[in-house]
Amino acid sequence: MGFLNQLGEPLRPVLFFDGVCNLCNASIQFVLRHEHGENLLFSPLQSETAQRLLSSVPSETDSLILYKNGKIFFQSDAALRVARYLKSPYRFLAILLFIPSFIRNPIYRIIARNRYRLFGRSSTCMLPAPSLANRFI
Repeated sequence: MGFLNQLGEPLRPVLFFDGVCNLCNASIQFVLRHEHGENLLFSPLQSETAQRLLSSVPSETDSLILYKNGKIFFQSDAALRVARYLKSPYRFLAILLFIPSFIRNPIYRIIARNRYRLFGRSSTCMLPAPSLANRFI
């Protein structure tokens, strides 16, 4: 397949997202536009890859999840770690990781809990443009 090693692990970090969430899809489009290089792979949480790699993640975790080198980051940790892959000035958002997660995560959870109401929901998962298909698993 080209995305996975012999053990079925992704060769690059994977950003999992809610494929029917308009905010999540807009976030993926933002990352694609502002990414420094092509380091990340993307996959909807509704995919078989997500089911296999994220089986240990609590079921209520349903927005952005970063899978990197066998480690799973979610909530604000995922979003801010993704910032490290972006061009300046966005990459400097990662400095917010110094703020303890018990402060950051409640803010993240409020947005995540209300994302469908505020930004809407699609009836199907986003289909990447053909030029980006190699970035989605």
